[in-house]
Amino acid sequence: MRFDSRLGSSGELDGLVQQWRSAISVELPTAVELRHELHADPRVTGDEEDTAKTLASAIGLGDGERVADSGRLIWVTGPDQGRAAIALRTELDALPIEEATAVSWRSGRAAMHCCGHDVHMAALAAVVRAARRVELPVPLLAILQPREEGSNSGARDVVREGGLDGVDAVIAAHVQPQLGPRIIASTPGAVNAGTDEFEIVVRGRGGHSGYPHTVDDSVLALSSIVVALQQVSARRIDPVVGAVCMVNQLRAGSADNVVPGEALASGTVRTRTVPDRQTALAAIRDIADGVAAAHDCSAEVTFAECEPPLHNDADLAVTAFPLLLGMGHHVSSEFRSFGGDDFSHYCADARGLMMFVGTGTETGGLHDASYLPGDEYVGLVADALIAGYCAAALTRPERSR
Repeated sequence: MRFDSRLGSSGELDGLVQQWRSAISVELPTAVELRHELHADPRVTGDEEDTAKTLASAIGLGDGERVADSGRLIWVTGPDQGRAAIALRTELDALPIEEATAVSWRSGRAAMHCCGHDVHMAALAAVVRAARRVELPVPLLAILQPREEGSNSGARDVVREGGLDGVDAVIAAHVQPQLGPRIIASTPGAVNAGTDEFEIVVRGRGGHSGYPHTVDDSVLALSSIVVALQQVSARRIDPVVGAVCMVNQLRAGSADNVVPGEALASGTVRTRTVPDRQTALAAIRDIADGVAAAHDCSAEVTFAECEPPLHNDADLAVTAFPLLLGMGHHVSSEFRSFGGDDFSHYCADARGLMMFVGTGTETGGLHDASYLPGDEYVGLVADALIAGYCAAALTRPERSR
């Protein structure tokens, strides 16, 4: 494990952690109010400008530098030409899902923060506001990132536009109902899958449903393709590593008595390695072509690459673990999932650590209309961000990047 000799051991950061957490405790009531405000007015992928303005205003350090269209880079301390910075990242976007909760601050739009981004934003605001009242050993950058939920990745654009220039490490934390309540996971290595979106359009010969012998049924062909796609993960990929192939949308036809000439399916495929990704994409194309041909139809398959697998820096994950224990949290180093997150784009350009804060399944599931973690998770996510920052400060290279 690399330790920066200028900072010594983790014991020397104990005072910083205590001071920072104390300052955050003062900020939490305001942060919870911010969470409610953001939750009530969610903006979907590509429409995050108002959310970015609201969050930047709450942080109180100006509007920051625009990045990735509606994103912001806000320097809390720095930049410092002599020392590489540590960045904390939050997502801005919501999902186009009608909320099914009854809280007074429920969404007023046909969208919802059902992935916890409202909690993440409020936690980042609390951490950054509190950071101004303590002396940080390493420059701190806040990344307000748009477009995490879509294939047009905001993180990828932040990197392309130089948003990580002068940054050594990027830290984030994500609420996770598949992890027990109030458990924080700091896991080294692969923690999320790489994801690709696919679309399959089957074309046949449409006609009257009363004369099935005169048509080439695109719906029947597509239905057979959907079933056959289950072998992508069950038969093509080593089960020890794993893969997931899910069809999530089906569209066809406009009348009950008309066989449509075209039917469409779309979904995601998730893999852990580059070779497995290549195998899975080739299998989807082969299955679609072959099954469609067997029904005298044709298939057109297109892919949209979303993000690569997310690998946590081992030094960061291992060093954050005892820091979280010292805060009194239950900590795990084992949690991994086949969820995807474009945070992985940062990990190719800097050291990265994505931690998970367990909310338990009683709060609902991610991307579910009823998912609503309690307000106490704002403070838990804030603690995870502090631990990540301190871990990065302790393990940063002797020389700036």
